[in-house]
Amino acid sequence: MTKRLRLLSTAATVLLALGLTACGKDSADRDGGAWADGQSKAPATSPAAPDEGPNAAEGRPKGKPTESPSTPPFTMPTKADGAPSARRVVDAFKAAGLAVPNLRDRTKDCGPDGKGIGCAQLVATDAVSVYVFPDEASATNQTAMWGSDAFRKGAVVLSYLGTRTSTTERKRYDEVLTKLA
Repeated sequence: MTKRLRLLSTAATVLLALGLTACGKDSADRDGGAWADGQSKAPATSPAAPDEGPNAAEGRPKGKPTESPSTPPFTMPTKADGAPSARRVVDAFKAAGLAVPNLRDRTKDCGPDGKGIGCAQLVATDAVSVYVFPDEASATNQTAMWGSDAFRKGAVVLSYLGTRTSTTERKRYDEVLTKLA
């Protein structure tokens, strides 16, 4: 019985190995690396200079990943014309005697490496976060997603997500933004 189990185990291993070597083989592999549309599967690379280090043999400079030529580089959006800056909104809160504890500029989180929601500016406090969008349509969409935890005036959105700001205090922040915008 042990001999039979060993034989079955060996046979299963051989079949598995054959199956795995066949995986990934497609017509492009058999045709020398060309896709059906005639384009190569290999990413386009630029010729490397001799002093570009260990990645020179791969055709790209050391430390620089290749990017798809069809994907444009990301540019941060700019705030809508006439909209107050996030910092100006926070300064108006301070002037009105509202709390803005733990103030931090989180504008970098507007881009693809952060929240990626397309805002142009973001200033966060423990009481409220101020988002300034490039247009009112983007601000409206984001406000709809956040529901009752957000207030919008123009291209500026106040978010109360994750805060302990009372309903009464929220109304005061909302009023200051309404007068400012």
